[in-house]
Amino acid sequence: MATLLTWLQKHLVWSIPGAMLLGLGFGGAADAGFLRWAILPLTFLMVYPMMVTMNVRALAAPGGKRLQGTALAINFVLMPFVGWGMGLLFFADQPGARLALMLTALLPTSGMTISWTGFAKANVPAAVKMTVLGLVAGSLLAPPYLKALLGAVVEIPLGQMALQIALIVFLPMALGHLTQKTLVARHGQERFNHHHKLKFPPWSTLGVLGIVFVSIALKAPDILHAPNALVKLLPPLVLMYALNFAVSTLIARALFARGDAIALVYGTVMRNLSIALAIAIGVFREQGADAALLIALAYVVQVQAGALYGRATDRLFGAPPAAPARPA
Repeated sequence: MATLLTWLQKHLVWSIPGAMLLGLGFGGAADAGFLRWAILPLTFLMVYPMMVTMNVRALAAPGGKRLQGTALAINFVLMPFVGWGMGLLFFADQPGARLALMLTALLPTSGMTISWTGFAKANVPAAVKMTVLGLVAGSLLAPPYLKALLGAVVEIPLGQMALQIALIVFLPMALGHLTQKTLVARHGQERFNHHHKLKFPPWSTLGVLGIVFVSIALKAPDILHAPNALVKLLPPLVLMYALNFAVSTLIARALFARGDAIALVYGTVMRNLSIALAIAIGVFREQGADAALLIALAYVVQVQAGALYGRATDRLFGAPPAAPARPA
């Protein structure tokens, strides 16, 4: 089971579409309404393992104020209005799709932020801090932003949304931190980093695939009735990610050296689609099901875009410093 989950995690570009196809087939053959009961446990399965591996102490790490401040400005001053504008431009009469773009824009950083920064041999500690700050800030700022920018076309239940965020972000964060402390106390930091920490993320992937399956199954009758609607969702997503990469790259090249620059790009382009999907389905009912479809497609775009950008980092920012030679 662990081997299968690890494979699914490493091949999201295939496993996400696979879960979508399975959901489409199931929802087309049977009434999937009963699957709604699975949303909350799947959400917890998706979020809790991520929180066990999250280094909350990174928030107290000194330095990097200019880098973190720039990331926060891009994520919470620029991107919410990009998401709002893209929704207005492409989905003026589709509130569910506009909600999806706003949720995607408002919830930055994920495990991908750290992974891709590490693959590029850039500033991983800065990426870790960016991830924690982005998750906390996004969870706190999403409700007022949605109310202000989308409240006229989508009913924003602030109380229900705050409760959902508490259940799917802050409760798993507290339990995850407690689990991490317990494992470190029993087995030591080195054992946790090299063994236990590696066991949790694949289970989060299982939660993601489960949520994608449920969200597509619930929308299957509509998708099968009008399959072209699915294709029309892709161009706005591709454009939003391309614009985000371009702006973040220009700012990063202008202000920071290679290691910080790459961390900034991945910290402002990779979105926390798991949390966005959980909020969409858990809070917004029918419009949330519409939003979930676009967010599920965003997984495919984000994984592929992150991989393509990773191949270009050396050309954009220069090669990483050579490791010092070992003494003979």
